[in-house]
Amino acid sequence: MTSTNRVRLTGVAEATYGVTPNTPRMRKQRVTSIGLARKADYVDSDDLRDDRQNSDPTMVGESNNGSLGIEWHYPVPGSLLDSEIESAFCNPWINAPSRDNDGTAASVIQSVTASTQVVAVAAGAAFVTGQLVYFTGFGLSGNRGKLAKVTTGSATVPAFLGAGLVDEASPAGAARMKVVGFEGGAADIKAVADGLTSEVGGLDFTTLGLTIGGWVKVGDTATTNRFDTAGTNVYGRIVGIAARKLTLDNLPATWAADTGAGKQIRVFTSDVIVNGVQKRGVTLERGFMGQAVPTYIAQNGNRVNTLEFGGQAKQKATGSVAFMGLKGAKGPVSLDDTPDEAPDSAAYPVFAFSANCGRIGEGGQALGKPNYAKAVKFTINNNLRPIEACSNGDDTAPAPVDIEDGAFDVAVELDTYFGNGDLLDKVMAGTATSLNTRLEKGGKAIVWEAPRLTPREGDPNVAGKNQDVMLPVRLTASKDPLTGVQLILSRFELVR
Repeated sequence: MTSTNRVRLTGVAEATYGVTPNTPRMRKQRVTSIGLARKADYVDSDDLRDDRQNSDPTMVGESNNGSLGIEWHYPVPGSLLDSEIESAFCNPWINAPSRDNDGTAASVIQSVTASTQVVAVAAGAAFVTGQLVYFTGFGLSGNRGKLAKVTTGSATVPAFLGAGLVDEASPAGAARMKVVGFEGGAADIKAVADGLTSEVGGLDFTTLGLTIGGWVKVGDTATTNRFDTAGTNVYGRIVGIAARKLTLDNLPATWAADTGAGKQIRVFTSDVIVNGVQKRGVTLERGFMGQAVPTYIAQNGNRVNTLEFGGQAKQKATGSVAFMGLKGAKGPVSLDDTPDEAPDSAAYPVFAFSANCGRIGEGGQALGKPNYAKAVKFTINNNLRPIEACSNGDDTAPAPVDIEDGAFDVAVELDTYFGNGDLLDKVMAGTATSLNTRLEKGGKAIVWEAPRLTPREGDPNVAGKNQDVMLPVRLTASKDPLTGVQLILSRFELVR
């Protein structure tokens, strides 16, 4: 007997599509169902027989595909979910600078010197003056959980004067530094009608690694790091980046000008991923750990065909990841006997709609009274197809030789209460709009956004007695002139 509670799913991103890395570092994933399948493909014989019976079917090939059910949490950088998102978007994340010891003390983050407030790190993307860096996993409490401003930028020896860092000669294996925002000098950053400005001699917004279409959260919890106007300490989407001006849209009605007098305003920023054209695959392995000798089924060249994200009021954010792959193999030996654990559910809890949904925005404005949103779902479809050949040239299993993609289709399903005819008018006129959904929990947040959508279906639904009349709207994405893409996902490693 094999229990579903003893099935282990692991995976690894493929540096070369279709090739499992040598001695791969596999990572577990949190899933609610595993519907992967490695199967032989058969066709029936067309023999004509006078006894009305059938000849044996013929095995003609092999297929590797299937899907996973998931509950959405923060997609931790380097996790298997993170790699699957890259496969679905056919693009890598645009990540803010970071350093991570990744289990080996002092390997990347090499030392912290209190007297100079300098952190020695291995070379990588430079930390820039004015950026906010979040310190986690350090061995000493004086450094752990610190949010510090870069005062001297560097790729190897950034300084954080005034941060109060303490000497740590050998930072722990869990030590991580990640840019999560930026901070202006006293009265440097000001709020204007359509975004933020910086004084001459202050921050240069073009140096901070910001992305058009990405989201920001203005203001921290401390009075000195937020605007006095409470309604200005909110989220906005970046639509323009100049040296002294950061133009934002999707701002709430509460947004107002504020000079930020005497303040060192903090702004939290996000990593961003957008749709592209890169072929990115993962190798997946199922381990049936409840067996006396576990069976392992590995499948490589898995590309994400469809990815779903969504949910409804007072329910968890859920979805699925469906793959189309190349080859598979079964055996008694795992690709990695000691895979990395999946992201911890306490540190990275499941998001929920209602409780954690800060906003569902349509056409740049939050959906609210009287047309509240009841449910929303985003679906990516890469329209993948297997490339079958008479021979793959290496005398191995008769699996597809490649997986090719089609159009990057994005469908959005939005169910609203039918409070008035405004949204219905857009449906009937085919008026282009946009939709974004923000979830925030435990100091982390994600924002899904389709910046240009055409509403194609929608009619008030009268289902029966004692029910609310709903307007289910179905929309499809097309290329947005401003961002040049159809879908954007932003993730905040820290907001508060």
